[in-house]
Amino acid sequence: MSQSVVQAHPMRGIKVGKVVVNIGLGKSGEAIERGKKVLEQVTGQAPTQTRARDSVRDFGIHKGEPIGVVVTVRGEETKPLITKLLAAREKKLQGSSFDPRGSVSFGIKEHIEIPGIRYDPAIGILGMNVSVLLERPGYSVSRRNRRTSRVGKGQRVSREEAMQYFKDNFGANIQ
Repeated sequence: MSQSVVQAHPMRGIKVGKVVVNIGLGKSGEAIERGKKVLEQVTGQAPTQTRARDSVRDFGIHKGEPIGVVVTVRGEETKPLITKLLAAREKKLQGSSFDPRGSVSFGIKEHIEIPGIRYDPAIGILGMNVSVLLERPGYSVSRRNRRTSRVGKGQRVSREEAMQYFKDNFGANIQ
């Protein structure tokens, strides 16, 4: 029973584990509310606040004060979100944006560059950081509560595999 096309093993497939979109505002109050509105427009999910770890007197930041907003997107919503965010960068990514463990991070300078987002004078213009984690089936052994284990070397996503995944699935142009 030979097949002319050799199929890859199902455990070798690469998928998007999660997409984290972060806006660091550096101050609390009304700026946090504007950041929440932007992230909700972009992702369709309710964001959470990030708080300052330390007090920085020069910047007027106090420990525990909200200074940013973040959203983590998992599941089926990740691919359309990545496509939309890459369109804001004209599908261009730097090779240095990829790390050795299969993660990709890039920034968007102005949120109004994202397709479908219109400029609102009440909100202004905000930039954001995007981090994408690529993984293979079986990564859950490192996150489970009982009998956690390390992900083996052969099961990790390499930098080159992550680059190829973005080229094939999103048409990214890596420089």
